[in-house]
Amino acid sequence: MTVIDKASWPRREIYDFFAGLSDPFYALTFPVEVTRLRAWCKREGLPFYPAMVYGVTKAMERADAFLYKDRGGQIVKVERLVPSFTDLRPGSKTFYIVTLEAGDDLADFCRRAKARSAAQRAFITHGPWAEDELVYFSCLPWFPLSAVTNERDADPADSVPRVTWGRWQQEGGRTILQLSLELNHRLLDGVHVGKFYKELEAWMEGLEG
Repeated sequence: MTVIDKASWPRREIYDFFAGLSDPFYALTFPVEVTRLRAWCKREGLPFYPAMVYGVTKAMERADAFLYKDRGGQIVKVERLVPSFTDLRPGSKTFYIVTLEAGDDLADFCRRAKARSAAQRAFITHGPWAEDELVYFSCLPWFPLSAVTNERDADPADSVPRVTWGRWQQEGGRTILQLSLELNHRLLDGVHVGKFYKELEAWMEGLEG
């Protein structure tokens, strides 16, 4: 973790502007093509959901601004992001939350996530990670998603991104997923979401279908 000198931080003025708001959060939803990721999962015999969680987490890490966190007015840059995702056992209507480090290998993460989820009995897992290192994921596979908001405490310094998607849709030979992000404007603007989107696209394109 690196503590940022706010006096020389290029974003200081923007941060101060949004720090004056009690609700500095915003949400946006946009389409992501996941055709190659679906093909990779099918070839490897691995589930799509943790694969998408992994890809989004890694794209955020590569979009540098997502590593900056607001700790009660102190700005820090963390070294990693840790995915924390809802899951649901077949036939159950009660979800639970699984959290584990992403690591550096997609297939390994998918296997570890599947095993951790199957073994988990508590509603939520706890570990050595800091709360603001987390990325919260939800999946609503029963219907296509066009917009969403998530619950949160009334803490305007909340630095945890919320990521949600619904059921994918077929457009010709392409598979499209509507991806929703909820972010804190103190730390992240549209240009940073654009960088994340490019990193996610590049990661998808690098997969072998």
